[in-house]
Amino acid sequence: VADGGEGMVDCFIRSMGAKRVAVTVTNALGERSPAAYARLGELAIIEMAAAAGLPQVGSRRCPGTATTFGVGELIAHAVGSGCKRILLGLGGSATNDGGCGCAAALGVDFFDADDRSFIPVGDTLGLIARIDTGKAAALLQGVELTVMCDVTNPLYGPTGAAYVFAPQKGADEEKVKSLDAGLRHFGDVIRSQLALDVSAMPGAGAAGGMGAGCVALLGGTLQSGIDAVLDVTGF
Repeated sequence: VADGGEGMVDCFIRSMGAKRVAVTVTNALGERSPAAYARLGELAIIEMAAAAGLPQVGSRRCPGTATTFGVGELIAHAVGSGCKRILLGLGGSATNDGGCGCAAALGVDFFDADDRSFIPVGDTLGLIARIDTGKAAALLQGVELTVMCDVTNPLYGPTGAAYVFAPQKGADEEKVKSLDAGLRHFGDVIRSQLALDVSAMPGAGAAGGMGAGCVALLGGTLQSGIDAVLDVTGF
């Protein structure tokens, strides 16, 4: 069994005979890297660790600049191949970008105060002034995105993504504070721009805030990782 982290894709391949789909994507460090997801009919099983995980970065851990862009590339490949259901596991991330990189790869546009488009990372979440989800909504129309996580942390604060998880991703005390401030701003922009308050939602802080990003930017639904695995495998 798996909880949404490393090994989840292999879990489905071995237990259900799912097909492994190999893709080259952008990893957490912004480099092109091999990755894979599992496919079972119209269901794609994707672990974010395959594209933005700690094992890939090794000693080069830097949550302020790490990106989830490759996770979005995996989702885009699956959707482009005809998948109508996406099961996305959030375990093992090296990132703290609120899932903005993933969302950008799927068409979400982020703009700063000067209306310049950019792809936010942990260090630049505080620069987001405007969000446009139109292209991503069109791409994902008719696609069900279930996001698996086994933590209940909120987006920011003492029990949020930065304070609890960023130290294991390479952040010192000062970096943790700045990352938390970025996530707080991100939550505020989501509230004002998208009329959603996801900051205190259990699981919002999973994978450096990607739980919140998947719900607010991509229309995803959070579910306990192990419950989703057991449901799909018919346990």
